[in-house]
Amino acid sequence: MAELKELLSMSNKALVDVRTPAECAEGMLPGAVNIPLDQVSFRTDEIKDLGSPVLVYCRSGGRSGMAEAILKQAGLTEVYNIGGYEALRSNF
Repeated sequence: MAELKELLSMSNKALVDVRTPAECAEGMLPGAVNIPLDQVSFRTDEIKDLGSPVLVYCRSGGRSGMAEAILKQAGLTEVYNIGGYEALRSNF
């Protein structure tokens, strides 16, 4: 996997927050789009259109790991689980 700082510096990246809307109301990474995990499988075309690579995150990294698997199964090749929101906030 590419280094996190390298991924975050890419201009065409898509940041996808797979937490619930209530969790996202507490804060999101700048430029992120909220697509809750339970919607990822039927919004893959929308996610493809956001950019590449696709960087997914959640609260701790568990749900984003599931989202990564769903997206890769749907044919996206550049998808990375970048972990949990709290740990990522310091990178912005």
